[in-house]
Amino acid sequence: MSNAAVSPKRRQLLAAGGLSVAFVWLGAQKPASAALTPHRQAADAAAAAVDGAPAFAPNALIRIDASGAIRLVMPMVEMGQSIYTGSAMLLAEELDVGLDQIQLEHAPASDELYGMKLLKGQITGGSTSTRSTYTELREAGAVARALLVAAAAAQWKVAPDSCTVERGVIFHRASGRSLPYARVAAAASKLPDPGQVKLKQPSEFRLIGKPMARLDAADKVLGLTKFGIDVSVPGMRVATVQACPTRGGKLARVDERKARAVPGVIDVLRIDNAVAVVAQHFWAAKRGLELLDITWDHGPNASLSTRQLRDSLAASQASGKAVVGREVGSQPQGELIQATYKLPMLAHATMEPLNATVHVTPERCDIWAGTQVPTRVVANAAKLTGLPVDKVTLHPQYLGGGFGRRLETDYVDQAVAFAKLAPYPLKVIWTREEDVRHDIVRPMYHDVISAVVDAQGKPVWFGDRICSATVLGRWRPGAMRADGMDRDAIECAADLPYAVPNLKVEWVRHDMPPGLVVGWWRGVGALHNLFIVESFFDELAHRAKADPVAWRKALLRNNPRTTRVLELAAAKMGWGAPLPPRVGRGVALGEPFGTKVCAMVEVEVSPQGDVRLRRAVVAVDCGVPVNTGSIEAQIQGGLLFGLSAALYNEITIEHGAVQQSNFNDYRMIRMNETPAIEVHIVPSTEAPGGIGEVGTAIAAPALANAIYAATGVRLRELPIRREQLARKGGAA
Repeated sequence: MSNAAVSPKRRQLLAAGGLSVAFVWLGAQKPASAALTPHRQAADAAAAAVDGAPAFAPNALIRIDASGAIRLVMPMVEMGQSIYTGSAMLLAEELDVGLDQIQLEHAPASDELYGMKLLKGQITGGSTSTRSTYTELREAGAVARALLVAAAAAQWKVAPDSCTVERGVIFHRASGRSLPYARVAAAASKLPDPGQVKLKQPSEFRLIGKPMARLDAADKVLGLTKFGIDVSVPGMRVATVQACPTRGGKLARVDERKARAVPGVIDVLRIDNAVAVVAQHFWAAKRGLELLDITWDHGPNASLSTRQLRDSLAASQASGKAVVGREVGSQPQGELIQATYKLPMLAHATMEPLNATVHVTPERCDIWAGTQVPTRVVANAAKLTGLPVDKVTLHPQYLGGGFGRRLETDYVDQAVAFAKLAPYPLKVIWTREEDVRHDIVRPMYHDVISAVVDAQGKPVWFGDRICSATVLGRWRPGAMRADGMDRDAIECAADLPYAVPNLKVEWVRHDMPPGLVVGWWRGVGALHNLFIVESFFDELAHRAKADPVAWRKALLRNNPRTTRVLELAAAKMGWGAPLPPRVGRGVALGEPFGTKVCAMVEVEVSPQGDVRLRRAVVAVDCGVPVNTGSIEAQIQGGLLFGLSAALYNEITIEHGAVQQSNFNDYRMIRMNETPAIEVHIVPSTEAPGGIGEVGTAIAAPALANAIYAATGVRLRELPIRREQLARKGGAA
């Protein structure tokens, strides 16, 4: 695998005039339509020309050079979710080459060539990558194979269907002849597009469905992978920054004399709400920043607090105008059970702090950064510099975690603003403290959830009144429903897996104060709603004095796939086996991102309220499994991410500023706290579902339900507080 940055020639793609980079995000403009296709497009010729004119470039994804090198241009970005390997498997499966024969490259910024159909742009997020490209990437490989085989068959004057391919070598067994792809690549490039191609049946798969090693693993272990924070370009200087701690505040005054005295410090740069110290290296910049005497204009949010935000949210929930997300039937007479759930703001805290390297000249702007939204980065930089879009070039890098944070462009926008003030390439690195304090946070939520139950305690009506800010309404307002509904806000609440005959799910929009921006967080709407719905349904099961697994199973009529993951997880967990005092098992079930999942967690809670994770079992049906090894890893990592958030994480605000700063007060599960995690994958031929966020979304309710089983304490707020759990003892 090649780990080199994309060729500068390919970076000149925009200047060649062959691509049109749409303004995917500038205010409320409409998103560009996605056009990822396995067939030739008008822009392909220009793309191939600036890509070194490979011998064979049948589409935007595949390049076969005269040397025989096979390059795959990845439309999605790699941020630890193993999508580069999964995507390569899909292409290689139909191209009939081995993974070891493939070199991977980051795609340039282009909605026209690399837009995702589900997100309608060159965007990596929402667990959509495999769902968006499962057919298209396979077809791309099949189209290329068909052209290469046709070229060889024409040279031999035989029928193409009399030829076979193994590891990129075409064979005609009857005559004993063979040709590698490279030998027919030039001839294949002159053939017309084959149109519809036949894809392999699952019984023919050599790669799909197998536990394949990640293509990027070896270089990452050896420290060779280049992330954004590793970028080095000639003449570069390094800066670290501090923005006004109060959201919406401005920079008033800076005394920089002490900072400039630090050896290695070169300059102090200012923009309206932040200051940067530039130095020969990061540590000099950081030391200089610490010595700045800064006066801030804290602006309208100077007295803002979490308590005010929470009270305002609760008031909107109680009296605000709701939009009905889904309503079936009506609320019948009967016993009404009701509960209130509250969830906090969350930061992303990716392992790689935010960073971007930018060089702005009068003629062009070059950006080196890891981002989930390449074309948004380019569009914003063009607007900020006043340059034409075709004079802005993004050099994509590997991402050291995304989790939705790099769906935003603020950190690149800020780097561009500072780089405009400097004559040299400028690498801007946020400290961990800056990263946490200026995160674009997951919204807080306030839900009142209810049910009318029958004589057996089963719900005959389900109600959920959700109140939150909207991420979608800011990030892509055109995707809001015509009546103002944010579909993400009701995901996994309006579409229950259970057979409940009547329901009403509604949402009250509650915008945050200006300057306090909310964003996507791993698991998005499903994360919030699965915790609330599955905790509440568990509450109903216990209230009916029923086993939570059997109770759920009875509600899964005509839902065999979800029933199967529930049964599989219960069997692997040994559900129902006796446990010691203050040890409990919890179950949570859901259908997020087109995937069926059941998680079971076993915990022990000390009399002092300390939670020890003993074991976790997850059963998952994600449709056709592409790379079973990656699925297992994603579920394990996602589960731990979600458990960390439930146990420890919240962002709080006092005097307009975020109080948390680093992993000391925004902590993660440590290695010695990690439970044994079993992942069981259900074989399936259904269309693929998402996987990257599934483990995170299902973690919190399984944990909370296990804590209830161990202590009798029903948790309706997160994160978990030790003092809540120390009040009761014994099993529920």
